[in-house]
Amino acid sequence: MTGAEVLDIARDGIWVLIMVSAPMMLVGLIVGVIIALFQALTQIQEQTLVFVPKIIAIFVTMLLTLPFLGATMSGFMTRVMDMIVVGG
Repeated sequence: MTGAEVLDIARDGIWVLIMVSAPMMLVGLIVGVIIALFQALTQIQEQTLVFVPKIIAIFVTMLLTLPFLGATMSGFMTRVMDMIVVGG
């Protein structure tokens, strides 16, 4: 395996990591901003108010995007295994 192939696998792995984590990170960001605005407008400074809606929103997002996440990771693993079989 050449250095270029290793870099290709690493680049693809980082890209898959970004694609898999992006939906949950974006939902967490959006929910956090909405809650921060709500806290600023109402002057409620309860710390647990931030975490519970974020956890629920991220969990629901994970359940809804689970087929996409599985397909993305499976495709990456298939490409890596194909490289191993061809190389070996």
